[in-house]
Amino acid sequence: MNLLCDLSFDALGELLRGYSQPSFRTKQIFSHIAAGRELGAMTGVPKDLVKRLEDDGWRALGLTVEKSFTSALDGTVKYLYALGDGNIVEGVLMKYKYGNTLCVSTQVGCAMGCAFCASTLGGLVRDLTAGEILSQVLVVNALNAEKDRRGVTNVVLMGSGEPLDNYDNVTAFLDLLADERGINVSRRNVSLSTCGLCDRIRKLADDGYAPVLTISLHTPFDELRKKIMPIANKYSVAEVVGAAKYYFEKTGRRVIFEYSMIEGENDTRECALALAGLLKGFPSHVNLIRLNYVKERGLKGSCDTAIDKFSKILDNNGVSNTVRRSMGSDIEGACGQLRRKYINNKN
Repeated sequence: MNLLCDLSFDALGELLRGYSQPSFRTKQIFSHIAAGRELGAMTGVPKDLVKRLEDDGWRALGLTVEKSFTSALDGTVKYLYALGDGNIVEGVLMKYKYGNTLCVSTQVGCAMGCAFCASTLGGLVRDLTAGEILSQVLVVNALNAEKDRRGVTNVVLMGSGEPLDNYDNVTAFLDLLADERGINVSRRNVSLSTCGLCDRIRKLADDGYAPVLTISLHTPFDELRKKIMPIANKYSVAEVVGAAKYYFEKTGRRVIFEYSMIEGENDTRECALALAGLLKGFPSHVNLIRLNYVKERGLKGSCDTAIDKFSKILDNNGVSNTVRRSMGSDIEGACGQLRRKYINNKN
């Protein structure tokens, strides 16, 4: 299967020239793709061209919405997407006053093996292509767009998978997403979450990409980080923070550190003080997150009291932080849980 959504504007034009199409056809089809339309739904495109493309194995988008689940608590919507090869990935649309933020997946499964995450339970199945990542945005945007407003205004790469482990496809996605002739979501409205692949963080900055970088840190201590995040066996906490500082210096973008609060593990006064010492003076921000419970992992989220105490220690030491609000808790809140439940129920 070949995906038109994998192609840049220029690459699409080159393809269509091979079908003896006039130059305006490129803009026409590129706009249809940005609107989340499959080939058969593209008005104004000759039916014989559609048939030739389909006969040659082309389709416009990389997935369809298999199911969606809407939270009765806050309107958050979780989507299950069916890929062309039968694999399933998920995404979450979170609705705020300033716009709609879509959380997208970059891989089917994940190879990182973090102890608190459901996405990695089955290991890495495969990378998503740039077009498959983009298709998540396009189909959800089409479902939620209003007359004078896009249905997706912000994108976070925080679904299943490690974005920087799929570097080439993710950066190609960022280019496609920002194309003014397409859906035109600025890179400044994109956040990318990584567990801390230091060489790729530096490469991202060196290659001229500057999304909001969020790094899953979760502890200031190397030995504890090795226990909950296998990537820590390759990169120390000091190296991760060093890469974050390099990214800030190169891009000017403030780095956000994700800190999942795990009861009895990383929610102690000692951890808070060490984290404050590590980040004091560095223009960054810490998101404190109550851990989503994953049955297979057995780790519990910290209580409100422990989280509040941790936050106050950071406040008192001049470290910017927020206790992140949980959204969509009634529709399988943990990343990867909905996909896993769906697959298990089908088997």
